[in-house]
Amino acid sequence: QVQLVESGGGLVQAGGSLRLSCVASGSSFSNYAMGWFRQAPGKEREFLAAISWSYGVTFYIDSVKGRYTVSRDSAKSTVYLQMNSLKFEDTAVYYCAAGLSSRELITAQRLRTVTYNTWGQGTQVTVSS
Repeated sequence: QVQLVESGGGLVQAGGSLRLSCVASGSSFSNYAMGWFRQAPGKEREFLAAISWSYGVTFYIDSVKGRYTVSRDSAKSTVYLQMNSLKFEDTAVYYCAAGLSSRELITAQRLRTVTYNTWGQGTQVTVSS
């Protein structure tokens, strides 16, 4: 069973940066890709980015391309989400998720919450305007 623990959220001014971390543990987590999502109040959980453990292949939604960077450190079993040029509308709870297969990673399945079988507890990011 895989466990995920996020950290790194907080309060930041617009234009600032934060780096979120997601530490994975348990059996076979590196066999699957990882995703980052966020959920703002009153909105659905939204896919942001995904990365494979093996080759570091990455995908992003258009709205965060150029501002967010997903990376992984296999030695630390940690996936990161570097967020730059933060905007007020980036305010949300951010989640990492596991369970994405290599095939699902390269298809639209990576966008769907139901594709992932393990979620972290979430970390709050608040951007002040």
